[in-house]
Amino acid sequence: MSFYEESDHRRLRCVLPFEAVPTELGLLRKAVRYTLEQWGVHAVADEVGLVVTELATNVIKHVGEGTAATLVLEPKAERLRVEVHDKSSSVPTLSEGCSESECGRGLHLLAAMSEVWGTLLTAAGKAVWCELSMEPVRHCVRVQRAAAVLDEYRRVAGTSSVVAPAFAVLEESVTDIITDLLHWLAAQGGDPDEALDRAQMHFEAEAEVA
Repeated sequence: MSFYEESDHRRLRCVLPFEAVPTELGLLRKAVRYTLEQWGVHAVADEVGLVVTELATNVIKHVGEGTAATLVLEPKAERLRVEVHDKSSSVPTLSEGCSESECGRGLHLLAAMSEVWGTLLTAAGKAVWCELSMEPVRHCVRVQRAAAVLDEYRRVAGTSSVVAPAFAVLEESVTDIITDLLHWLAAQGGDPDEALDRAQMHFEAEAEVA
């Protein structure tokens, strides 16, 4: 399984190609948790991990073990969109009165846990998607913006990688960003100490509310 993120000033998007085999399921859950922690929405990591596991399991059962598939995660306002792409054009359905053994546990979980879900035919096959509420972590907007800025900063600095960096590496990049911003502020005639004090006060006030 490989890992990479796409981000710009408007969005965060994580794409995780994987092989539909049982041994990949644990790695998928770990990758999902890591990504959501970086985006500041770790509170929904267990819920998302469960949905992802069931959707990947459905690919194994109904498309075929060893199938090449892709997981896509994308936050949108107060929802997290989850997509699992595979190469089959067979569209799963969940009809009234359909049991788990007939329709698959994954579809029942989607119906129970998501705000909305569906399937989409693609050029390569199909995608089963759902959108999960992030209501418990509404304050994550700042964290999502910071994650996008951090990703762009690492790209400009030439330190971005297709491999997810360790927290210590990201923390060092955060320090570099703050330092560069203070240099910029001083060059414009601003007061770095005053800016740091204001930022600290805003952070503490918002942390108390959250």
